[in-house]
Amino acid sequence: MIRRIVIVGGGSAGWLTAGLIAAGHQGSPVQVTLIESPDIAPIGVGEGTWPSMRDTLHRIGVSESDFFRECDASFKQGSRFNRWVDGAEDDYYFHPFVLPQGYGEVNLPEQWQAQHPDVPFADLVSFQPHLCVHGRAPKQVMTPEFAAVANYGYHLDAGKFGTFLRKHCLEKLGVRYVPDNVTAVNPADNGDIASLQTQQHGALEGDLFIDCTGMQSLLLGQHYGIPLIPQKHVLYNDSALAVQIPYPSDNHPIASQTSSTAQSAGWIWDIGLPTRRGVGHVYSGAHISDDQAEAELRAYIVQTGGPRDIPQPRKLSFNPGYREKFWHRNCVAIGLSAGFIEPLEASALAIVEMSAAMVGDDLPATRAAMDIVAKRFNEAFTYRWERVIDFLKLHYVLSRRRDTAYWRDNTSLVPERLGELLTLWRHRAPSRSDFYRIEEVFPSASYQYILYGMGYRSEFSGVARPQQAAAADGYFQEAATLTKKMLGALPDNRALIDHIKHHGLKKI
Repeated sequence: MIRRIVIVGGGSAGWLTAGLIAAGHQGSPVQVTLIESPDIAPIGVGEGTWPSMRDTLHRIGVSESDFFRECDASFKQGSRFNRWVDGAEDDYYFHPFVLPQGYGEVNLPEQWQAQHPDVPFADLVSFQPHLCVHGRAPKQVMTPEFAAVANYGYHLDAGKFGTFLRKHCLEKLGVRYVPDNVTAVNPADNGDIASLQTQQHGALEGDLFIDCTGMQSLLLGQHYGIPLIPQKHVLYNDSALAVQIPYPSDNHPIASQTSSTAQSAGWIWDIGLPTRRGVGHVYSGAHISDDQAEAELRAYIVQTGGPRDIPQPRKLSFNPGYREKFWHRNCVAIGLSAGFIEPLEASALAIVEMSAAMVGDDLPATRAAMDIVAKRFNEAFTYRWERVIDFLKLHYVLSRRRDTAYWRDNTSLVPERLGELLTLWRHRAPSRSDFYRIEEVFPSASYQYILYGMGYRSEFSGVARPQQAAAADGYFQEAATLTKKMLGALPDNRALIDHIKHHGLKKI
């Protein structure tokens, strides 16, 4: 029987996994133990989430008000992409979290091209970009915890988030905590992991071991030798410079979206937390030097109202790719130990949530069932990692920028499956039939936002249908009406966050 779950590694991945499994098996004989080295600091730059995090936090039983207070959290309503299309100063588009008005009811992209081709697609079909531009929050003071007026995720301090989750897991969910270093992996006769040798606590036995040790992948990568499938030939970024920037004043506006601004050989993220901005430059070391990348980062900070004197940026290096398989024998990798592509679209924490939820929901009752569960898990997550790569690459291949070798190289290589989809989309919009699995990483609406935000034009064929035009126009008007209504009713982003800190939100 599978009773003892041992997680190696803390941080966001380890503690989210512990929380989801423990919350789903409260009252059962399942015991979750987490081993965390006191000598290894978490990477701590994953500061953006998807709306799925609301469900995850609610599922493990935390208070959203406490989460905002203790994790320096703010609202995220999507992403804004600057200078990705042609590099001009006024070049921008949004990928909001709200679905387009009338999504799935009529062919919105066709009617957008026919009726309003000069209006940005997302601005026409959704109210949410306008909320972001005007600095509005996605809910009201009286909206209960985790409920939304406009769909939202979070920006957060990743270091504080790990600490917050650890406290909740230990105090509320009965997770056993072992602060110690793993010195050896002790195999069983059948090739499974029997136990983990630690410096202070001896050998810790388990039935299922979860590798959350980050890029070192202590169990799956090092012990079992499961290789990383490299993706640097598709997505070139392999380095990042990260820095924290103070606001010029305590009441400075807090952005309600992640901003991504394209550079000569990468892009810069800009995330607004209540107390600071998190800013970083993701780039390809093959296309730009570290010094040049830092110069572009510093120039961006000054251009966006930040100080000239900033702390020395923290350098991060990564090898983009994902494991050949994620669950081998009685070991499953979650988080950076399973893979990492790049921070664009903040998929890392979302994959952690999906992985931990699937392990918890499908936890095998016996060792005999584990290989079946592992096979299903590996099939699901190989598919998901491939879809992440396709979606991220879509942002690059559609760019009209040819000003540097980085952009020329990015637009010249298209993965086979993405190329097939683009061939289909020459004459029709992305639809649900293209992404038919129950739990797709990105829905077809997200592909529409990127495709048409990047200026793609489909050559829609077929007979003109006046009823489609009228219906679409109704949805365009609906989005405009909602925009006006919400701009008048929703509070300022910082004002609501300050309210939550002092008074909290209503419980559901």
